[in-house]
Amino acid sequence: MAKAKEGDRVRVHYTGRLDDGSVFDASECAEDECGCEHGPLEFTLGAGEVIPGFDAGVAGMEVGETKTIHIPVEDAYGERIEEMVAVVPRGDLPKEIKPVVGQQLEVTQEDGQLFQVLVVEVSEESITIDANHPLAGQALNFDLKLVEIL
Repeated sequence: MAKAKEGDRVRVHYTGRLDDGSVFDASECAEDECGCEHGPLEFTLGAGEVIPGFDAGVAGMEVGETKTIHIPVEDAYGERIEEMVAVVPRGDLPKEIKPVVGQQLEVTQEDGQLFQVLVVEVSEESITIDANHPLAGQALNFDLKLVEIL
């Protein structure tokens, strides 16, 4: 049976868990849990479409094979970078934005690129935003099942 290798387009079902066992994402779930149907994740091995540890975990799997992998922080979303947390004066925000903790905002960099930030604190004078990936600083665990090599 063929094994998934770099350059192969693959479809994978997964359940992602933190080290404490809490699930942060899954490609499928029971109807009675949330009613969602994401379907398998499709990506090209080695193309940088997923985090490095996920790529490495799928490489060498056969269709139908299942396994659990542990991805250390450096092969997931990296360490949290405190310099990516900023306090912004409320006066610098567009008037129509009414920030609340947990809200995601889109910010435009000087070069015109857009990126997402999370509002983590709100006061009368300022808001604190965090541009780190929500899973930065976390080791990740995935239950994998290779569904298909395309």
